[in-house]
Amino acid sequence: MTRFLASAIFALAGLAAATPASAQADFSSCLSGLRSQAAAKGISSQAFDAATRGIAPDLKILELMQSQPEFKTEIWDYLAALVDEQRVEDGMAAMRQWGRALASAEARFGVDRHVIAGVWGVESDFGKNFGDRPLVQSLATLSCYAPRRREYFTGELMATLKIVQDGDIDPGSLRGSWAGAFGHTQFMPSTFQRLAVDGDGDGRRDVVNSVPDAVASTANFLKKAGWDNGLPWGYEVRLPENFNAKLAGRKAKRPLSSWAAMGVTRIDGRPLSGNYQAGILIPAGVNGPAFVVTKNFDAVYSYNAAESYGLAIALLGDRLKGQPSIRTAWPTDDPPLSRAQRKELQSLLLSRGYDVGEPDGKVGAKTREAIKDVERQLGMEQRGRPGAKVLQALRG
Repeated sequence: MTRFLASAIFALAGLAAATPASAQADFSSCLSGLRSQAAAKGISSQAFDAATRGIAPDLKILELMQSQPEFKTEIWDYLAALVDEQRVEDGMAAMRQWGRALASAEARFGVDRHVIAGVWGVESDFGKNFGDRPLVQSLATLSCYAPRRREYFTGELMATLKIVQDGDIDPGSLRGSWAGAFGHTQFMPSTFQRLAVDGDGDGRRDVVNSVPDAVASTANFLKKAGWDNGLPWGYEVRLPENFNAKLAGRKAKRPLSSWAAMGVTRIDGRPLSGNYQAGILIPAGVNGPAFVVTKNFDAVYSYNAAESYGLAIALLGDRLKGQPSIRTAWPTDDPPLSRAQRKELQSLLLSRGYDVGEPDGKVGAKTREAIKDVERQLGMEQRGRPGAKVLQALRG
């Protein structure tokens, strides 16, 4: 992915340097070629022309590709932002409001409704953040100018055009991330074509405007990925002092009894029990929280192919069940901040004259630069990290 981004940035930088007229001419020529490919995929010329009429290449994709984090996000920071009290409260409210749809999805596909809600919460904050970039424009830009994955993005563009032609979703509602993910649970267009289902019985598959469609489609995804409602995704455990970290890993599964024989217990000290295969996940090493993980965790992982992401969904699902948060402390002397604390930090930075924009809990480039200056004053490594030490200093 890193090589792809570097190549894409280079290509789009060349596009940005071109004159608007030449860039549009080049884009129009590319669209003509895409129009022919669309026809071969069964997409009518009328549907293609209606969807692409008047669009220009979205050069801001270049900026979005370049705005990668300037520092490695530790797992404790990642989870603190996604599984905080605010999101748990919002999730419980969403589950009450859409309880019937979630129960129906669970009964139809055999996937825990709390995990479905976990995906919903992590992907769009329960419908609050879909992304605002028009899919056709974004994917057409990437189809024309992404050098290494052009074929992939072209496929996603064709899938988007098929959605429009089939009438599942109104074209004006097809807005999402710069890469093309959209809706309550951020499906890619090709994933939508394969796995989206009608959850509300209106004969359409609309993961943008219909929560029942979105949660049922997500349940279908997880079921196809191997979810088994007879198993937990996993749970926090306590490792013995001499635990060999080389044995850990999501894929290094063995019978639960084998881990028990090594001295692994539940976090409350109770013995492990169950007749299934599991791995041990130690996202911050043996000195941090540890988790037994089953094939259900693998199903969640497949949604975005990142263990930190899968853990956020699983832990949010547990919190929505009323279970407590992680008990083991993360191996850091500078604890992470929740979204409420990040908003407070931004407000304090504003009060000291830093231009960080409206306090929203989202740590962007301006907030990171301001934090770096505070870290410099404190004699800390300048990383732009929103941690407890910086917040305490600003409070003081």
